[in-house]
Amino acid sequence: MKTDTAVRLPTYPGTSRGSAWLRRFGYVLLYFLLSLVALLQILPLVWLLLFSLKNNQEVFDMAPFSLPATPRWENYVKVWTEGNISLYFFNSVWITVVSVVVTVLFASLVTFAITRMRWKGRSLVLGLFMVGLMIPVHSTLIPLFSLFLKLHLTDHPLSVILSYIAFNMPITIMILLGFYYALPREVEEAAVMDGCSVHRIFFRIVLPMTSSVISTTAIINMIYNWNEFIFVNTFISTDSYKTLTVGVQNFIGQYTTDWGAIGATLMISIMPILIAFLILSNRIVEGIAAGSVKG
Repeated sequence: MKTDTAVRLPTYPGTSRGSAWLRRFGYVLLYFLLSLVALLQILPLVWLLLFSLKNNQEVFDMAPFSLPATPRWENYVKVWTEGNISLYFFNSVWITVVSVVVTVLFASLVTFAITRMRWKGRSLVLGLFMVGLMIPVHSTLIPLFSLFLKLHLTDHPLSVILSYIAFNMPITIMILLGFYYALPREVEEAAVMDGCSVHRIFFRIVLPMTSSVISTTAIINMIYNWNEFIFVNTFISTDSYKTLTVGVQNFIGQYTTDWGAIGATLMISIMPILIAFLILSNRIVEGIAAGSVKG
């Protein structure tokens, strides 16, 4: 005859109620701290919006968060029409889109080859890409300028696009690696048994399965490319190829500076990134969470 030898701990009245109250208090405290952090993150955007609606006198005479006497929405019209911001905005959009698409596609191909194929030197190739994370951008300006000068690519958008792709490949591959290692191989093995080629496996099976982490890498690349200044300022001299980050300098003169116009330009440059992040925010969190653990 078997007896139950398990020891039961005594329960005291009010224990579950007290733990529930502590848990509820912890959630309230957590949400309060998160709300405070979110408010601190939003304050610079509010300040920039108010800044863009003022003239030079109001910028220096009024408090930073004070409302202007008359909101100067004409600052936005001025920068869009007279400041050539519409052209810079279009250049930023198409250069960013092309760079992001090519970077994510090439990085996905490299990661697929490293994690799913067996070939000599794949560890060395991965190490070479990871070394790229340690190379400072400023140390490459002179060699890149010399290279593009020999290839007749200076003052051409292709020089900027190639630089973006080269410097974003290592971080993109590093993010994709964790996700690719967690992908089940059974799906690919079943596709091979059905006669599927390597290219079809990648484009028809693996690429759709990695859509969440691709969204993560895309928004990271988008933020970097959209806000980048050094490469455009170094390699591009023609006004028709410049982007928003360099176009802001049009409102900085030798004797006067239109601060309201600068604020409007910065506000215009921020909005696309905010909109893209709000649209892709759920996919970004999914990609980070899925790529952080190995299944």
